[in-house]
Amino acid sequence: MDTAKERDKVVRRTQTGEVVSDKMQKTIVVQISSRQLHRLYKKYVTKTKRIKAHDENNEARMGDRVRIVETRPYSRDKHWRLVEIVERAK
Repeated sequence: MDTAKERDKVVRRTQTGEVVSDKMQKTIVVQISSRQLHRLYKKYVTKTKRIKAHDENNEARMGDRVRIVETRPYSRDKHWRLVEIVERAK
């Protein structure tokens, strides 16, 4: 039987990326980069993904490294939430 504690332990995906836009209200755009080895050519290819995340207090600025976590949908294309600012922009 499920207890309340077991139901609260939902495994949520987390990502770390760089804020590339903070022009919207309570929303930031985070760019996540990953390097993958190409199977045929054996060269590293940089894959980037841009994710919109909810920033309740508008505290993240462009260039900051942030950690975001997957959460309930806030809007049509916003399904992530800002957890912490790992490093401020210089």
